[in-house]
Amino acid sequence: MSAPRLPVPILSAPTAAGKSALALQAARQAGSPVELVSADAFTVYRGLDIGTAKPGPADLAAVRHHLIDVVDVESEYDVARFTRDAEAAIADILARGHRPLVVGGTGFYLQALMHGLPLTPPADPAVREAVAAEMAGRGWEALLADIEARDPAEAERMQRNPRRIARATEVHRMTGRYPGTFGRSAPAFRYDLIAFTLEPDALARRQAGRIAAMLDAGWPGEARWLASRVAPDRQPRPTVWQALGYRDVLDLALGRRSREAVQDAVALATRQYTKRQLTFLRTQLGAALLGPADAGERLGARLTANR
Repeated sequence: MSAPRLPVPILSAPTAAGKSALALQAARQAGSPVELVSADAFTVYRGLDIGTAKPGPADLAAVRHHLIDVVDVESEYDVARFTRDAEAAIADILARGHRPLVVGGTGFYLQALMHGLPLTPPADPAVREAVAAEMAGRGWEALLADIEARDPAEAERMQRNPRRIARATEVHRMTGRYPGTFGRSAPAFRYDLIAFTLEPDALARRQAGRIAAMLDAGWPGEARWLASRVAPDRQPRPTVWQALGYRDVLDLALGRRSREAVQDAVALATRQYTKRQLTFLRTQLGAALLGPADAGERLGARLTANR
């Protein structure tokens, strides 16, 4: 199959900014079939529905989605697998004469699609085990501090993600270099990144409202269910327990903290995550941040343009 003449559009924004709604609206108005490819690190997991704000049955029925409910929570799902799955989904959509639209806020997933995967060496089980034991003893913050002391730019790339910190530490111990110094594979497609955000106060209000709605919808029960399937304190921390808010909400489910305390904690963590998302979009992906109206207009033009 020949590559599309026009780049594949990507729509990204901070959590709760309304990117899913904007993508669905643009897909419905495109005039030709559009299919969405999710670029979210946690909606791939079956059962993580409420806390990830996963599209509901009506949205999934209205527009075809890819990379939703791909694996069980006991499984690991990483950026390399995402890239393979997303590129396969995009190729399939194009082969059927439809238009792909990548939608998501997981920055390093988008980076891998747009710029290729780092050509880092495969893991060494002995080194991985040693790093996991050290992380369990010292904590991921200590390992991140080690990276920061040697390479501040690499530490920034970690986005305080324990799994990425462990991997970067492994690679450095095997090679004396961090993953960011290795080259990247060639991306399969060209992309047009359309990114937007809201005014900070408006975005914070939307995020707080969504957190309250998710708690009302049964998020504590979902967190308790997840804990019954995957131990939250295993080291290195399982990927699913890196999902925003789940550890705090588990405390609410187990009666350790009040709803007010948990809601405030999740709101704070969400605002902190938003800052990291926006920084990554600007500095790592080179995005110009638009308002939602301008992003919608540009996305509509992209989806209706001739191939």
